[in-house]
Amino acid sequence: MPDQARVEAGQAVYTPGVLAMYDFLVHLVSNHLVWRCPTQRLVELTNTHITGNHLDLGVGTGLLLDRAELPADPRIVLVDLNQHCLDATARRIARCRPTCYRRNVLEPLALENEKPFDSAGLNYLLHCLPGSIPEKAVVFDHVAEYLAPGGVLFGSTLLGEGVRSNPLARMLMGHYNRQGIFSNTEDTLDDLIAALKRRFTDGDVQTEGCVALFWARRPS
Repeated sequence: MPDQARVEAGQAVYTPGVLAMYDFLVHLVSNHLVWRCPTQRLVELTNTHITGNHLDLGVGTGLLLDRAELPADPRIVLVDLNQHCLDATARRIARCRPTCYRRNVLEPLALENEKPFDSAGLNYLLHCLPGSIPEKAVVFDHVAEYLAPGGVLFGSTLLGEGVRSNPLARMLMGHYNRQGIFSNTEDTLDDLIAALKRRFTDGDVQTEGCVALFWARRPS
């Protein structure tokens, strides 16, 4: 499948109907029973690193942002290729008055005149992007362009290798890869660590179940 078609396939599944069930299927069922990384771990990662000047990419339903401990009147910018995800998240965190951009994160983000951000989130995005980690890590470069010196990139992703899996997880991950929803059979823990180290400082990568949770700081 050509790369552009694979990019589209990775996000096309997120229709309004699917998004209405997403929190139950992903955050209550898959994270706990299949991927073995409870959603609370993603919430804790977010609350550890998010700031009131935040860029979020691959926004899903906005659950993590909705549960984030944010200061009053934060600056939140949302980036996603799927308009339904942008709309759902913008409604959910309407109190934050987010700005939305429909973008392919594998290309330069072109956020016009946006000033740098102090934090950026990439939760459950990388495993939906085509290619191996060394290829899809170009998204780190595109995000770093909009991070202030010392700003933190954080996120989570399901890996195909280098994490603890189980038969149900392997079966479901294989199904999602065949459907084009995931593209992570070649995604390894070592490649993720190497990609972050090449671009950032003071980072850390931890794993729980099938999930890698990471953060890294842009050099000052």
